[in-house]
Amino acid sequence: MSARIRLKKFGTKKRPYYRIVVMDQRAPRDGKTIEELGYYHPIEAEDRQIRIEEDKIKIWLKNGASVSDTVRRILNKKSISL
Repeated sequence: MSARIRLKKFGTKKRPYYRIVVMDQRAPRDGKTIEELGYYHPIEAEDRQIRIEEDKIKIWLKNGASVSDTVRRILNKKSISL
């Protein structure tokens, strides 16, 4: 199994929010997750858009999980180095 840190979509039409999760790379977007690492709410105010548990992300990266392009951009916004 290859783990991937990516987004899982929630919310309604035109009001999306996402959870940053660890999933099997082959699982569907809204499938079963291994662990939740934070959230991304693009419609909220700038200071409340992103909440990330950095220590858990670093543990998963150390264990070999890959990061999706979108999550990589979100982590760069929060100045988290990969």
